[in-house]
Amino acid sequence: MKIIVFFVIFFFSIIIKIPASTDENRILLKVNNELITTIDVLNEINYLKSINRNINNLENQKIIEIARNSLIKDRIKKITLLSIVEKIEINDDDFNRILISNYSNTGLTKIEEIYEHLKKYDVKPNFVRNKMTINAIWSQLIYEKYSKNIKIDKNVLKQDIEKNENQTEYLLSEIVFELEEEQTINEKFNIIKKAIQENGFENTALIYSISRTSTSGGDIGWVSETSIDKKILKEITKINVNDLTKPLVIPGGYLILKLKEKKITKKIINFEDELKRIIEIKTNEQLNQFSNIFLNKIKKDIIINEL
Repeated sequence: MKIIVFFVIFFFSIIIKIPASTDENRILLKVNNELITTIDVLNEINYLKSINRNINNLENQKIIEIARNSLIKDRIKKITLLSIVEKIEINDDDFNRILISNYSNTGLTKIEEIYEHLKKYDVKPNFVRNKMTINAIWSQLIYEKYSKNIKIDKNVLKQDIEKNENQTEYLLSEIVFELEEEQTINEKFNIIKKAIQENGFENTALIYSISRTSTSGGDIGWVSETSIDKKILKEITKINVNDLTKPLVIPGGYLILKLKEKKITKKIINFEDELKRIIEIKTNEQLNQFSNIFLNKIKKDIIINEL
């Protein structure tokens, strides 16, 4: 184990210029009073690799940058939550449910399987629990803060479900991005398209997407046409499989969708279940947008120092 640790830290000593010592855990960043160390970055990289193997295709420096940005987001969320709640914790049942949900894209559906999977990537259970707990409490905060702002017309949804004897389903991936200061949409879109050509869509989502789907390469999964915003659906119907939509304006940023596959399905048999499923999708979609808006607002008051 010491040999493995030595080589890992030696690798980082080259990339981010830290001493190649198994005894040193260097502080890299300070987010207000929260620290990010070299070991934190290593743990984050291992976690990201455990949830999305495509990250191995990126350059080492880019992987470090993704891990660093992910940790900064988590620290900002933690700082915000500690000013509101006494303790950041969830019970075992909730954690297990969240853990299975996060690793479902890897094909793992049992807790025991996931823990064995984490061992292969040297991901500590406590690290995963802390990370997922912060994001779970953050999601709860966003819901409490913005649930009254969610706009879903159930009558329109019911009509859409009823009138479609057959409906089209789309297998989608997304990149949600923001613009840098004085940057145009076309400039950012061209940068992203170039990155997709060089690294693939999944890895580009890891690099540029601010959506929670970024860690899974932007994967959304199969979505029925009745659960997609009509303006966005219009753009999806214009493109072929494996093509991208143009950047679409959404609250808190811009959205690019990749159409991976599509299929026609028969009319929904269980009307109420389908309605409930679509409402849940649209609710989560809007909450994610509110989350990005709120996080960007908080960032302005956060001091980030590189040490």
